[in-house]
Amino acid sequence: MWKNISEILKNKEKELRKEYPEKSNTSIKLKLTGYFFSGIYRSVMASYYLRKCSTGRLVSVNGRPKIKNKGSIILGDRVRLWSVIETAKIFVHNNAKLIVGQNSRINGCHISVTGLVEIGENVRVSPYVLILDDDFHDIHNHFEKGVQLPVIIEDDVWIASKAIILKGVRIGKGAVIAAGAVVTKDVPPYTVAAGVPAKIIKHIKNKHNEVFS
Repeated sequence: MWKNISEILKNKEKELRKEYPEKSNTSIKLKLTGYFFSGIYRSVMASYYLRKCSTGRLVSVNGRPKIKNKGSIILGDRVRLWSVIETAKIFVHNNAKLIVGQNSRINGCHISVTGLVEIGENVRVSPYVLILDDDFHDIHNHFEKGVQLPVIIEDDVWIASKAIILKGVRIGKGAVIAAGAVVTKDVPPYTVAAGVPAKIIKHIKNKHNEVFS
């Protein structure tokens, strides 16, 4: 664990020196110290709010999330659950499962799981995003149970503010979901989806400069 913390602090110091090139070494060290102790505080908060979850190393909480877990919540290493702009709300129903991969950041979104929602590694989920794997009500008889299908969000996805991800959707690796989009169908890897319902508006290059069509 201490090795991971040391690496994180080294990376953070590089970021600070790049962001504040005019600052002295002392100022940078003070900022780094503040970052370290705030990280400890957030980890302590995580141990309280996520006490009914299975968590990896250095999982942190910022703010006060609302969590109801009657199933299984599995959070990988360095997952960050933030409630800075909006309260993060996570509801996992009986026998349901939410999985979040390492280094993913979930900030102020609402996730409701009756079956399975799986979020990959290095995913960013913005405030006011809604993720549902269930219709909850039948389209013909609103008093009957709706359709439930898993939601899969692959690695390196960014979901912008107020997007809605509905049941049965797979969002491919490296995709971007634009603000306010309503995703009702699969989104291919390395694409940008926008609109209501969401459609592919752009293809983007991955780290190897390959374009997926």
